Amino acid sequence: MLQRGLQITLLLVLAHTYGSLARIAFEKLTDFDYRGTTYYTVKNLSLYECQGWCREEPDCQAALFSFVMNPLIPMQETLCQLQNETSSNNPSATPQRSVNMYYMTKLQLRSENVCLRPWAFERIPNKMIRGLDNALIYTSTKEACLSACLNEHRFTCRSVEYNYVTLQCQLSDSDRRTTGQFVQFVDAQGVDYFENLCLKGNQACKTNRVFQTPRIGVADDKVAQYASLHYYTDKELQVTSEAACRLACEIENEFLCRSFLYKGPPQGALYNCQLFHLDHKTLPDGPSTYLNAERPLIDNGERIGSYFENVCEKPGPSPTGAPSDNTLPVVFEATEDPNLNNLTRSDVNCDKTGTCYDVSVNCKDTKIAVQVRTNKPFNGRIYALGRSETCNVDVINSDLFRLDLTMTGQDCNTQSVIGVYSNTVVLQHHSVVMTKADKIYKVKCTYDMSSKNITFGMMPIRDPEMISITSAPEAPPPRIRILDSRSREVETVRIGDKLTFRIEIPEDTPYGIFARSCVAMAKDSKSTFQIIDDEGCPVDPSIFPAFTPDGNALQSIYEAFRFTESYGVIFQCNVKYCLGPCEPAVCEWGRDSLESWGRRKRSVSNVTDEEKEEDMTLSQEILVLDFGDDKQSEFLKSELSSAEFGKDKTVTIIEPCPTKTSVLALGVTCALLVLLYISTLFCYYMKKWLNPGKHIA
Repeated sequence: MLQRGLQITLLLVLAHTYGSLARIAFEKLTDFDYRGTTYYTVKNLSLYECQGWCREEPDCQAALFSFVMNPLIPMQETLCQLQNETSSNNPSATPQRSVNMYYMTKLQLRSENVCLRPWAFERIPNKMIRGLDNALIYTSTKEACLSACLNEHRFTCRSVEYNYVTLQCQLSDSDRRTTGQFVQFVDAQGVDYFENLCLKGNQACKTNRVFQTPRIGVADDKVAQYASLHYYTDKELQVTSEAACRLACEIENEFLCRSFLYKGPPQGALYNCQLFHLDHKTLPDGPSTYLNAERPLIDNGERIGSYFENVCEKPGPSPTGAPSDNTLPVVFEATEDPNLNNLTRSDVNCDKTGTCYDVSVNCKDTKIAVQVRTNKPFNGRIYALGRSETCNVDVINSDLFRLDLTMTGQDCNTQSVIGVYSNTVVLQHHSVVMTKADKIYKVKCTYDMSSKNITFGMMPIRDPEMISITSAPEAPPPRIRILDSRSREVETVRIGDKLTFRIEIPEDTPYGIFARSCVAMAKDSKSTFQIIDDEGCPVDPSIFPAFTPDGNALQSIYEAFRFTESYGVIFQCNVKYCLGPCEPAVCEWGRDSLESWGRRKRSVSNVTDEEKEEDMTLSQEILVLDFGDDKQSEFLKSELSSAEFGKDKTVTIIEPCPTKTSVLALGVTCALLVLLYISTLFCYYMKKWLNPGKHIA
């Protein structure tokens, strides 16, 4: 303890010698944000203007930048929020998921090497790379640890891990994109992982950095379409070829360019090259993000383009043809298939016969699917330990096979404790006898509502080797639908129409949902009305009743209403996941009690941080007309019929206004009519005066 205390004291003294004044830098989280106090909000700023504003504001502690593609323009509409208080500096605070969100926290780093880029580090909370550390030091703060990475001169510091409990600061020349080494990106409570974004493009990889289409098992056009809609475009330019766009990304110095989208040969003055600081490894859900993406609201058939990401080339073999002593021959990741041909007998997943195993697990709602791929045909069997007769698959000369473990019953004897299901799987060469050459894997599925990531970990336990595999199934994204009395999805209704408000998730999922903090807003956001409170109870059941379950969905049947000054009504709700059906809130309305599928009724002081920070925010808009507005409704529908809308629809009310020309024409017409009327009267009386009537004597 004394030695450790001296180390900490020495490092604190050294930290002050790096510079007399700390420099402002930022750390960034992608698709996460922290709770805080927002004191200023502004729309349609660029990402760099938003971050620069926070940099110059002394009170600003963090900046939230969110964006969404407007399909009617099309362009990215942005929202910048500045916070003077943030929980991101609290190690016990848990970030919440947000779509198309960048959360930037201001730091004070004592280093001469702080770059002028918008952010110096990418932060991934509660994650770490197992092993591969080049230096271990102790620092009293996270900022001192990050400064040590920037000041490191013995090796290129590409990533940092900081343990808030032990104060350990681990510096590494490897990161999530490193190839040629055994990289395990695993969960680690109380440890944050940081990637150095002050590196130049040629320092991003230990080997050469190349750009290629991502090989992640997703169609190239689907990935390109997602990038064009959900990646923030850091820079746009017009180039003559794909090679020129690639070169622009390679030499970009204002940010670390990790991917680009080339839209084909130039057309007029339109930009055809987009540069991004993102790639699929930056996204919290990895490649599964592209699989879950919905189609755009409006698909006008325009070219999508070709999407390329930076990839670190694998290092070549040593002169003897054998891998280096300090590296393993393959990288295992939960989201990518390793190259099994490079596995050797020295690897933990290879046996003495030269057979190497790639084992992956897929957590489903009723079973755990264990899939095995080998580098040579395998003969034998795979079974659940202790249930070799009732839970097994015979394998005959195959290099790809699967065993489904049931989650209930005794056939496979899967164990469960509070949402964690585990079993032990044996890969056996002989049909009866287990030998030392066989493999044993510990398989575990964790159903955790706070995370949608998949982690893959391996650790030898005993001989034969037992390997642990952990997987967390992703929670499906919810959506809002508004239906009429015939169960048809509607965009335009009239006041008083009976509607069904539904929040839905797929039926084939182990998760349930509940909703709270629902508000109805006028389209111009000048008026708001809370319909479901923070406890999940209806504010006024006569206007919007409580939610009731319908399978995995929640629904409320209400009569259409609108605000005085706006036809468009926007509904917004916070939705939280539960493992299995959620418990309802017990609500009191007058002397009656009712149940609503929101948060269970309790005092605010008893709500824990973990319970509060797992919400997702949904919104949906509907057009509500007055009685007698049928013509305007038909006019709006005819205007919108030419566009194809997706699930979330935005309706704009078009009210014709008279122009100056029409008003002038109307005035001239009225003047001519008045003049004609006066002329007619004048002619009539003149004729009568000139031709007096004859009187008979």
